[in-house]
Amino acid sequence: MSENHMSSLAFGQAVIGPPGSGKTTYCFGMQEFMSRIGRKVAVVNLDPANEGTPYQCAVDISELITLADVMDNLKLGPNGGLIYCMEYLETNFDWLQEKLAKLKGHYFLFDCPGQVELCTHHGALKNVFAQLAKWNFRLAAVHLVDSHYCTDPGKFISVLCTSLSTMLHVELPHVNVLSKMDLIEQYGKLAFNLDYYTEVLDLSYLVDHLAIDPFFKNYRRLNEKLVEVIEDYSLVSFVPLNVQDKESMRRVMQAVDKANGYSFGDLEQRSLEALMSAAVGADFHFTSTLAVQEKYVQPQEKTVEQEAMEI
Repeated sequence: MSENHMSSLAFGQAVIGPPGSGKTTYCFGMQEFMSRIGRKVAVVNLDPANEGTPYQCAVDISELITLADVMDNLKLGPNGGLIYCMEYLETNFDWLQEKLAKLKGHYFLFDCPGQVELCTHHGALKNVFAQLAKWNFRLAAVHLVDSHYCTDPGKFISVLCTSLSTMLHVELPHVNVLSKMDLIEQYGKLAFNLDYYTEVLDLSYLVDHLAIDPFFKNYRRLNEKLVEVIEDYSLVSFVPLNVQDKESMRRVMQAVDKANGYSFGDLEQRSLEALMSAAVGADFHFTSTLAVQEKYVQPQEKTVEQEAMEI
């Protein structure tokens, strides 16, 4: 089959993120949400460890290879097995192309493996995305991160580093999403307002807050340098999401449509309001974050750090 077999443009999302961040749940929810607004959606399962997916699967990598078979036959662990599976997919692009060619006119959701290395430094998954681009797929990476990491400054800095590394490695238009917003304060209170985390504002306050912990006080210089790298690139920001909330899903969909170019195409009737909401960008994003905070984050007394930020 030729490289240009799928000549017409196809839009979609590459759903990535660490294990337990809610990728499969997101694909299920987004498939239902988009179907209700009239989009023909096809979910492609690229995770060979996925079993019993809740969504209607149009293409499933398990027809080609499964993690369980690789681990049994090659005596590999789960991490090595996943890498082998993705490299095997690389050598069998004809299979994937043949499956996708039957779904012309669909909007695609690619449910990807949760192994972090595949998104930060290993080349297999990146090569799959590059091949899809050659077949005229216009994808945006939707990187899901569990929102409860915001309640732990150390973990949040780690999440920022991982998100930045993923953005630089995957080389796709990128939308970082804080998932499970309804559970954000399950493991503790936020030290700052939600927009501080979604917009990744002045991180020096986070380093100061972290230094209160005697353990992290010894690593203040390391944290300062990590924060400098994140701020120097100035790429990472987040969109909050609760899959059960239709308004929250709509906001994420708008951000992704803007990132992959779908909102500027002619595949469906678009109102002036829809185009404007995609174009407005930061202001629209900020007001939506405030709405999410009012809904899911308990009001709290101002901390010393917050008062300092206001000054």
